[in-house]
Amino acid sequence: MTTLLEAPSRRAPVVPAVVVRSPTQDPKWVRPSVVSLLVGTGLLYIWGLGQAGWANSFYSAAVQASTHSWKAFFFGSLDSANSITVDKPPAALWVMDLSARIFGVNSASILVPEALMGVAAVGLLYLTVRRIFSPAAGLLAGAVMALTPVATVMFRFNNPDAFLVLLLVAAAYAVNRAIESASSTGGASTRASSTRWLLFAGLLVGTGFITKMMQAFLVVPAFGLAYLIAADTSLKRRVRQLLAAGAAMLVGSGWWIAIVTLWPASSRPYIGGSQNNSILSLVFGYNGLGRLTGHETGSVGISGVGNPSLLRLFSIKFGAQASWLIPAALLLLVTMLWLSRRTPRTDPRRAQLVIWGGWLLGTGLTFSLMSGITHPYYTVALTPAIGALVGIGATSLWARRNERSSRIVLAAAVGLTTWWAVQLLDRDPTWHVELRVLVVFAGGAAIVGIAATPFLGRRFGPVIAVAALFASIAGPAAYSIATAGALHSGSLPTAGPASTTSHNYSSLLDAPTVPGAVAQALETDASRSRWVAATVGSENAAGYELATDKAIMAIGGYNGTDPTPTLAQFETWVAQGKIHFFIVGGTGISANRAGVGRLTASEITSWVEANFTAVTVDGTTLYDLGADGT
Repeated sequence: MTTLLEAPSRRAPVVPAVVVRSPTQDPKWVRPSVVSLLVGTGLLYIWGLGQAGWANSFYSAAVQASTHSWKAFFFGSLDSANSITVDKPPAALWVMDLSARIFGVNSASILVPEALMGVAAVGLLYLTVRRIFSPAAGLLAGAVMALTPVATVMFRFNNPDAFLVLLLVAAAYAVNRAIESASSTGGASTRASSTRWLLFAGLLVGTGFITKMMQAFLVVPAFGLAYLIAADTSLKRRVRQLLAAGAAMLVGSGWWIAIVTLWPASSRPYIGGSQNNSILSLVFGYNGLGRLTGHETGSVGISGVGNPSLLRLFSIKFGAQASWLIPAALLLLVTMLWLSRRTPRTDPRRAQLVIWGGWLLGTGLTFSLMSGITHPYYTVALTPAIGALVGIGATSLWARRNERSSRIVLAAAVGLTTWWAVQLLDRDPTWHVELRVLVVFAGGAAIVGIAATPFLGRRFGPVIAVAALFASIAGPAAYSIATAGALHSGSLPTAGPASTTSHNYSSLLDAPTVPGAVAQALETDASRSRWVAATVGSENAAGYELATDKAIMAIGGYNGTDPTPTLAQFETWVAQGKIHFFIVGGTGISANRAGVGRLTASEITSWVEANFTAVTVDGTTLYDLGADGT
């Protein structure tokens, strides 16, 4: 057996550096199956999407703001007057922003692009797995990803995660193409193609960084290790290429950060989520190392998902999101790596295992052990790796089912998946009891059929495969369908039937519903002020902004804890007539914890209450800051 980092010896078995299946080699059933997968995914993610309304109003308000201001577009401002940004970089917003500029600001223009990202991610996953393995492996990988409940909720939602997942799957595809093109005997043009694919992967990951910051980098070790191990070229060249890809990643992630850093703070919005108006503070603090250590200055510290643990992904609040097939994926990963132990270093099949296995382990362990704020919907980032490992492992072992060892692993994978599906379904004992009975029956039949394969012959193969498939994906598929039929709003969406998500916080950080009379009052003489109103917290501001299509200042940012604006700034802007109304109250953390942090929001609220007269409009308390103070 050759070492992982050196070229194989002359005595080692030769495996072609590039093993790519041409579409012309596919059986006739492949193309309609792929079309069915993509169309089915599209229907699952788009059907009834209008019922979600604005989904996450926080980001929808930022989209609306961008249609009025290119500066708001570039910085990701919450309001068109550019008082403060959202607490993430704006790359994911840019896609929705452009859609809203073309089709208008509405639920469809914001959410349909997210659904199409899901379809594209499933399609790219299929293409990546199929190139080296088989159409069946790619189809199973895509189906597992598409039907994982957390994927369904997040590709029907407007958080940044949908765009991040698409970018990372595209980067995985690019790394695989780079490995295919890296043959040392393929000539200069082939080697140059390998470098270009690696640079492209680096740019995609870098763009992922300005989508959701450091989470994008969790896959980088797996990508780098796979290329370092499997590329069929010299070690020196591999290292140089990876360094170039790293530089491309820094360019992709750093250009926007550099511009924001160099832009004069006096002429740009405050960087939301930071405590000192610094994008670098957001990168390394609130959205960076603070998520790992739990030391997130400005955070209100709610996660509600328990302490860090190796079993966090299987816990009550995480389990039904993405863990249905994680045990099987890990078992199949170990098995496939063992089977590839004697193949040459350049085996592209093992390279894919390193990519997807490293992705699942690196990202999964980070989510499990991080001490800072983490939410169940983050696990959508695991779905491509889970799908790929299940698709690769299941179809590869099925093709070798005449071997006893393959049958044992397949039966174990089906049994483990069936058991865990029942455990997850039992967490809501009243929801479709018949489903767990069918899962147990199908799983048992599949296990018996796999064990008896030598005696049953090939004619029973399709029946056994269908039983195993049903036992494995019936549970997550049912949860995904229930997810698509439920209303999800706020900042923290949760997948699953309503009865299983009611104990979570899917609408905890939701924008207020604004009565028509209040919106009308705010719109009165709106053109005379830069901001028609100010209120504590971005979620509160978002609700009023969407109702009025006017700029609303979010005091204190997302958590109500950002020290902006200062009381002195606020007093100056009021004196200059730049703020018309102050709105009291609202929903979520922003309103209820206004005194957290530097108490800026509390100071402003107290000053307004002491100097202006309150007026109640349809249950909402307003202060007209343009009127004479008390």
